[in-house]
Amino acid sequence: MTANDPDTLAFYADEAVRYANQTQARSFEHLDTYLALLSPGASILELGCGGGDDTAHMLERGFNVAPTDGSPEIAAEAQKRLRIPVSVLQFQDIIAQNAYDGVWASACLLHVPRTALPDIISHVHRALRPDGQFFASFKSGTTEGRDRFGRYFNYPSPEWLHDAYQADRWQTIDIKTVMGSGYDKEPTEWLYVTAAK
Repeated sequence: MTANDPDTLAFYADEAVRYANQTQARSFEHLDTYLALLSPGASILELGCGGGDDTAHMLERGFNVAPTDGSPEIAAEAQKRLRIPVSVLQFQDIIAQNAYDGVWASACLLHVPRTALPDIISHVHRALRPDGQFFASFKSGTTEGRDRFGRYFNYPSPEWLHDAYQADRWQTIDIKTVMGSGYDKEPTEWLYVTAAK
């Protein structure tokens, strides 16, 4: 099964400029917590970089970041802002092996259909070096569905995610529940997952 939902990709194509250039105060607390797990200058593959806010923060902190996004339109907007190459990469096309110290996937794997997510996580696992750190965030729920913009979300529970990660292949998996919001500005329960290879 493909990891790409056509309606979700169409939303990001249509909203690329607005989405990538939204201005709002934000905290990098969870990103800094993640970066503290890595050595200075570590190599990080970023999935779903959006407008590039996290990329810019990681670069400022001295990390070697490879930003990517599954939407060509979003990637183009991020590249304009960051002034470095931003690759268009679909999750199922991750072919790197033992190439990165970290993979950062903030609010992007939540669009992967539930049936495809375990395979995508396997791709990420393969791309990481031993002891590599993988962060991903998901909107919590009990069943997959769509938001008011028509975007697909897998809406997992912590238990479902733990199974999807195939926990025995990771040294550790930590799943935290955090209240926040998103593009829709609605109160949202998020699941923050950090896994060590």
